[in-house]
Order: sequence, then structure tokens, then C-alpha cells
Amino acid sequence: MLRVPRPERGLLLVVGGPSGVGKSTLIKGLREQLPEIVFSVSATTRAPRPGEQDGREYHFLARDRFEDMVARGGFLEWAEVYGNLYGTPWQQIADDVEDGRVVLLDIDAQGSEQVRGRMHDAAHVMILPPDRLTLETRLRARGTEDEATVQRRLAEGLEQLSHVGTYDYLVVNDDLETARATLVGIVLAELSKRQRRVDRVRAWSSPGHGGDSG
Repeated sequence: MLRVPRPERGLLLVVGGPSGVGKSTLIKGLREQLPEIVFSVSATTRAPRPGEQDGREYHFLARDRFEDMVARGGFLEWAEVYGNLYGTPWQQIADDVEDGRVVLLDIDAQGSEQVRGRMHDAAHVMILPPDRLTLETRLRARGTEDEATVQRRLAEGLEQLSHVGTYDYLVVNDDLETARATLVGIVLAELSKRQRRVDRVRAWSSPGHGGDSG
């Protein structure tokens, strides 16, 4: 576990990557190292599945309420997937980042592009497989889906990967420990940027050089 002083302005960390790339494992490892990271909970119009709780897996909303929030600009990004609406509520993320927190958002490439239009200092990270064969092998290794589903997920994954040129950072998940350390390093580097530590700049730029003030 790492102790990282809270910056004056926080960070929205957007993480993307195809199914089977190991994204969930890397995110879990990141949050173990930096437990103060806030995981953004999305909203959806789909019905809860057994064991899911409102506010934990998703904020489950009626369609008319969701559409009203869209009309009022209440989502940072949103999309319709297989007839259901999914979106990221905007205000809580804005408040958390303004308060110096790191907010992690796990969304696809289309959502990432929408975020770019509203939050210009977010950091966008794509988790990559070493190659196509490895991605397909990992999808098949689950052993829980039929061939048609595997092929659909592979096609969706390749489509996501085609947007790789729009991301700020690329993390190849070949060796898990290296990939995890790289992801942690990205967060630490982003939090060390001058524009997020105006307090330190101000302190050390003053005549008294009060750099020990926090």
C-alpha cells in the first residue's frame, strides 16, 4: 500500500480495454496499492441481476429518469447498449476531482471520447493484450461461453483496440506484475504534475521558500 498526499486537484483515470485482457485484475491491484481511489458507479436502465445492489454495481434508474438526466447534461458520458442505457453521473465525479481525489472510470472507447470533450485533464489508459492470439486464448480459457459468444466478444475487443491511438497511455498486460506496476506508476506521475500541485508551486515560489508547509 502506498501513501500518496492528496493533490490540490485530483484525477479522473479512464481505463479501457477489451474483455479477456485482464483489466479487472489490474484495477483490483491498483486499488490495493492506492486504496483511496474512488471507483465510479455507473447508472443503467437495465434491471438488477440476482445479488446486485443499487449504488454498488450500478445506480438502477427508470428510463424516463435516465433520459431526463441526459437532457439536463447530468452524464459525463452515456450510451445505449442492447436496448439498455448506461451512463456515468457527472456531478459526483466533478466534486471528487475538485476535492483532490482519484476517480477511476472503467468504460469503452466511445465513452472515453465523450469524457475527453468534457474533462480535458483526465488520463486515458488502454490495457492491451500482447497480441490477438493471446486475447482469443484468454477469452476461450473462461470456458463459460459458446463459440458464437467468443467470436462476438473477440470482434468487439478488436473494435475497441482500433481506438488505441486516442489514449494517453498504453499498458501491455503480458506480465501481470509489470503491468500492475506500470498502471500504478501512471497514477503517481499524473498526481505529480505541476498543475495538480499548485499549492507546492506557490509554497516554493514564495520569498520564504515555505516548501515544508504541507
